[in-house]
Formats: sequence, structure tokens, C-alpha cells
Amino acid sequence: MNEREILLKKISTYQFAAFDLQLFLDTHPNDRKTIEKMNEYKKQLRPLVKEYEEKFGPLTKSETERNSWKWIKAPWPWEIEED
Repeated sequence: MNEREILLKKISTYQFAAFDLQLFLDTHPNDRKTIEKMNEYKKQLRPLVKEYEEKFGPLTKSETERNSWKWIKAPWPWEIEED
């Protein structure tokens, strides 16, 4: 795995964990430990997303971007050559 794939794996792991806990909180809205754990995962996710976007470009389309078509210039997943 290259650096890009490793970062994506870490990001998807934290995103999945935070989302899973968020779903649990739909039925247990007052579970403080789960809220704290979800917030911790989101906190750990932020620097990973920032690092990825600085190195490889945006992960999501932002409405505040000045050049809103910049993302289209990046290679598509099937265009990335394997090592």
C-alpha cells in the first residue's frame, strides 16, 4: 500500500466508527460514553483528512471552493497505476 492508500484506510476506519456510533446514538441519545467516543473519533479524523487533502486533493466537494472544477483534474480511481 502506498501513502495515499494508507491515509484513505485510516480515514475510512475513523469515519465508519464515528458513523456507527452516531447510529447507536439514534436509539441511545443520552449515552455519554458513546458521545465522548464518537467525538474522539471525529477529533482523530480531522488531522488525517487535512493531511490527505494537503497531499492528494479534496475528499469532498466544498461549496466554498473558488475553483469548483479543480477536482475533475485529478486522476479517477481506475486511472491510478498500481505499483
